[in-house]
Amino acid sequence: MSTTESTSLRWAGVDTTDGRFTAVFDDAGVVYASGWTDDPDYLRSLIAPALRTEEIVESDGGKVVAAVDAYYAGDLAAPSRVAVRQKSGPFLTAAWAALRDVPAGPPVTYTRLAELAGNAAAVRGAASCCARNAAALFVPCHRVVRTDGTLGGFRYGLDVKQSLLDREAAAA
Repeated sequence: MSTTESTSLRWAGVDTTDGRFTAVFDDAGVVYASGWTDDPDYLRSLIAPALRTEEIVESDGGKVVAAVDAYYAGDLAAPSRVAVRQKSGPFLTAAWAALRDVPAGPPVTYTRLAELAGNAAAVRGAASCCARNAAALFVPCHRVVRTDGTLGGFRYGLDVKQSLLDREAAAA
């Protein structure tokens, strides 16, 4: 195991209107990976090797699943109240932190995300931040679009990204 011996990873899934959502988290409920899939091993593969464990065990999900349920019930800030752990270089770490502060409502552009992460010239880095984000919804990369307003990409499909943006726009 690459993480500390006291850390074990768990997973739980929940049905949403956008499909099955699964999260991988530790004993304290800190999210390491999540997304619209029913495959916890796929999510495990997205976790930085230094944080990954050999296996993950199923759990009830506790506050992690409760945050997903709350989001879909209208509390769009619920996932931002759950801690996340991802590991990368300084810019991606800063960009993930900046994304956590982007509220539901009008999306930001990759250019704006680069600015929020402290390097306005790192637009490609901002796109990489979204592409390499293992903790979808908890680090809301779906809230980032291209400068022309088109969606760009999304690991779980543009239909899910559009659904999330529509839900957030309706509530704003």
